[in-house]
Order: sequence, then C-alpha cells, then structure tokens
Amino acid sequence: MFDILIHGGELIDGSAAPRCRADVGIEGGTIVAVGDLAGMPAHRRIDAGGLIVAPGFIDCHTHDDLLLLQHPAAHPKLQQGVTTVIAGNCGISLAPRASTSAPSPLDVLGHSDRHHARFADYMADLHAAQPALNAALLVGHTTLRISAMADLERAADAREVAHMQAALREALAAGAIGLSTGVYYPQARAATTQELIQVAEPLRDGAGVITMHIRDEADAIDDALREALAVGRAVNAPLVLSHHKLMGRANHGRSSQTLALIEAAARAQAVCFDCYPYLASSTMLLPARVAQSSDVRITWSRAEPAAAGRSLLAMAAERGIDPTELARRLQPGGAIYFAMSDEDVDRILTHPLAMIGSDGLPHDQVPHPRLWGTFPRVLGHYVRQRRLLALETAVHKMTGLPARRFSLTGRGELRPGAAADVTLFDADQVLDGASFDNPVAAPAGIHAVLVNGRVALLQGQSIDDRAGQVLRRVAV
Repeated sequence: MFDILIHGGELIDGSAAPRCRADVGIEGGTIVAVGDLAGMPAHRRIDAGGLIVAPGFIDCHTHDDLLLLQHPAAHPKLQQGVTTVIAGNCGISLAPRASTSAPSPLDVLGHSDRHHARFADYMADLHAAQPALNAALLVGHTTLRISAMADLERAADAREVAHMQAALREALAAGAIGLSTGVYYPQARAATTQELIQVAEPLRDGAGVITMHIRDEADAIDDALREALAVGRAVNAPLVLSHHKLMGRANHGRSSQTLALIEAAARAQAVCFDCYPYLASSTMLLPARVAQSSDVRITWSRAEPAAAGRSLLAMAAERGIDPTELARRLQPGGAIYFAMSDEDVDRILTHPLAMIGSDGLPHDQVPHPRLWGTFPRVLGHYVRQRRLLALETAVHKMTGLPARRFSLTGRGELRPGAAADVTLFDADQVLDGASFDNPVAAPAGIHAVLVNGRVALLQGQSIDDRAGQVLRRVAV
C-alpha cells in the first residue's frame, strides 16, 4: 500500500520528455511507482485532475543561508513550488566566519548573533533547524578571504591560499557541494586568476562544483567569461556561471556573442549558467552601477532606512544632487538596477545551457520580486503568455538540469527510486503575483508541494514545514 498516491494528473518528469498521463506512488520519502496506479490502495490519495505533476523545483541560485536557520518554513520558496535550494552563491556564504560581523557583501545574508567558525558548525545548526526545504550548500571564496586575510586589497599570498584551501577541504568534508566566487565585489576584486585556481584546487576532478559571479557583466564581460572558463578548466571542475546577463544599454544585444563563447567552451568542459526572468538585477548598493541603469530602487539603507522602496534617481532629482553621489551617501545598502534588455533576457533564458535561479535576497527591507515570483513567472509569463518555451523544457530547466549539473542524485526527476519531491500546479493559472511595487505577493496556480514524501504546502498553506534535508554532492 502506498503512503501517498497522486492520481489523475499530467506528468512532466523533469527529463524534458513530453508529458503523459501517469500516477505517482510514494512510500516513505521515495517514489516507488509511476504509471497507471488508479486501482492501487493508498493511505492518502491526492487528486491531480487538471494539474501538472512535476518534480519539485530546484532554485539553483539563492542567498538563503541564514533564512534556512532563522525562518526554516521558507514560505517564499515553498509557495513557488521550490523543494530544494542551492545556497552560498556569489562568493558569499554564512560559514566559515570568524566573528558575527558581516562586512559587505556578507551583509546581504542578513545579521545573526551567532557565527560559525567551521563549516561543520553551520551544517550542524542547519540540521537542528529542520528546514522545510532541501538545501545544498556552497562555501564562498569572499567569506574564505575575509577569514584568511587582514588586507583584502591585494592577492592572497601562499600562506593565505593554504588557509583557504584547508577551510574549503573542511567544508567539502562537512557536506558542502563546492565553491562560489564573487570577484565582481570589492572584497574579492584583488584576487587574481591564479588565486582563484589555487583556492579551487580541492575541487579538482569532480570533488565539487564551482559557481562564479564573474568579474564584469558589462563592457568587459568577454574577458570575465574567459577568466571563469579558465578557472574551471584548470581544476577540471564543473562550472556554473552565475546569473548570466548583460548590464547597461551599451551592451544590450551582446548575449548572442556571450552565449556563443560559452557554447564553444562547453564542447570541451562542463559548463552551464543560471538566470532569472527579470530585466532588473539586485545586489548591494554600488555607485558604479548607477550610470548603467535606467532606474535604481533602494532595497535597504543603513544610513537612511526610509529610502527603502524609493527610486534613487527620483530622490537625487528632489535633492538636486548627482545620483551616483547619493548612492555613496546611502551606503551601506542594497538596490535593484534596471539595466537589462528583453532581447537578452529572452535569448539567455531559452538557451539549452540555462537553468533557473532566483538570486533573491530574503533579508532586504523591500526585496526584488524574484524572491517570491521567479518560478511561477517562468511558467506563466514566458511559457503560457509569450510561448517562448515548451512547458516540458521550462520544467527541465527547474528540475532535471540543475539536479544533474550539481550532482544532486535522486532529485529533479519523477521516476521510481527518486526522492519524492513533487510540485502540482495548474498550467492555465500559474503566474507570479510579486511585482516591484508589491514584491512579497504570493503566486497563483501552485496547488501542492511535497518534500521527501511529506505534504509541505497545500493550496498556499504550510502543512509540514520540517521535511527538508541537507544534501551532499555525489561526484560523477
């Protein structure tokens, strides 16, 4: 007898194969049967008539490190159908950290009165928190730098590199799935290509994945991509390029060029990228980005908290000062930058090497809507309304593809033996509710979410918020 039988739905299994009519039988936390199971007994039956039955979505780019501890129910992700998150991106991880202080860019993760000197300590706390979602964790190069170096304005010396390598090895042994970098940010900008290769040495030959927020996403993006590709090749590690995009009006349309560069590299090395379905990015408040943007919205400011949610350009006009100068005065803070084009977002999102990641910042006072809306937006806006993607392809980008790229064995597909992470949604109704003016509105059309065989969400209401697991990468 099945513990749960999901019956009557259209199955999209996460492999990019065409949908089919099939039921799903679950025992414990595992899928044990897929097919015509209508006559089989079950303790609980879930009617999926009129719904798509898909693997739980995998958010392959998050900054949920602290959210998983402080708010383990993780409603913004569950309500989107997400069952697994990859945290610790952009060189920024919660551990290992020598103190509770959080200098930029670590402050995008929020603030805690507890630090984790070893990655194993963070893993232990995460296990104890019992989050609602599965989590796979990266260790951040910038976090390692801050722990190993007193002077961040230079490249690391041999002793400091050895310190970072040792911390990375400890993190991998504790369960981290790889390393992330963020050499765009000031605290890591002085790192040379050689430093990145040396620090990443413990990942060699499949010991872990490396995700890279490249050095430049605007005028110098080609050189930045070549550097990232060189790092991946040097250590023979799977490479994920973080939130691929083109910033600034002068670079609009160049995605055909950058994608060709990535495609050429992919013929000789393991490389892919994540992206999000919006024309605006969000990160720390950076004066250098202001001139690239048609508008900038403040998400938080320690110097002027009331600025959160307001347009930087409008505020600058009111005060009669230069917007870049105002950005300096509002630091430290966060911002949303409107600097991309529809053409590039469409081309990047639909590329075969693209996965979907929210890159949401859950601790912003007025966050980017991607935190609440990314996955329903792809399904509703880009699939149903604009028909840029087949539904099966979109689901693959959210499930089977990231599971394979991050070696999350047994995740991302609906098949016997796989973990019972399942999302049920209405393909005719699914749509993001979050907007830049109302960024925390829940989406429509997500009917139910199962995490490891337990009903975590039903019709927008949290049911079982302690079903998640901490996942380890399996080398392939």
